[in-house]
Amino acid sequence: MRIGYARVSRQDQKLEPQRDALLADGCERVFEEKISSREAERGALREAFDWCREGDVLVVARLDRLGRSLRELIDLVGELEGRGVGFRSLKESLDTTTAGGRLIFHVFGALAEFEREIIRERTMAGLESARARGRHGGRPRALDENRAKLARRLKSEGEHSVEEICSMLGVGRSTLYRYLGDNDGAGAEERGGGSPEPS
Repeated sequence: MRIGYARVSRQDQKLEPQRDALLADGCERVFEEKISSREAERGALREAFDWCREGDVLVVARLDRLGRSLRELIDLVGELEGRGVGFRSLKESLDTTTAGGRLIFHVFGALAEFEREIIRERTMAGLESARARGRHGGRPRALDENRAKLARRLKSEGEHSVEEICSMLGVGRSTLYRYLGDNDGAGAEERGGGSPEPS
């Protein structure tokens, strides 16, 4: 059995051309929706997948109706393949029920893996280069060493409240406690007990 899936991104776009092409190809059931491929949940697509049984073929008018990226396309077709369901795209004349179609998708998978590896290598090279120049990943420190020393000095002098020190340094209470190494004070704040009075 052939099951069709048709999708347009905007409400003002027409589904009829895709529907006509799918019916002409012999689809006995067509699932349709008007939704962007960027949406996490495409209800009609999931319904189409659930409807498919082993030996069925899911058909789309164009590859981009199914997946928004090569990786997603491969994952979705792989899901179908794992259940014994074929996939067919009319515009690209791609059919995974044939040896040639399966070969093309295996090539697609290899290309996607290659792309992922290139991205990973470039990311690692960028991090290595940054480290060599003295930069490190992660969020920037809220207080540099000089301002952290000032915070500790102001706290130890006992002439300013925690709120005043936070205001002067432009940080929140939990950040200040972290730099002061005052876990008791941070814990009290989290419990709603307020900050300890400066000694």
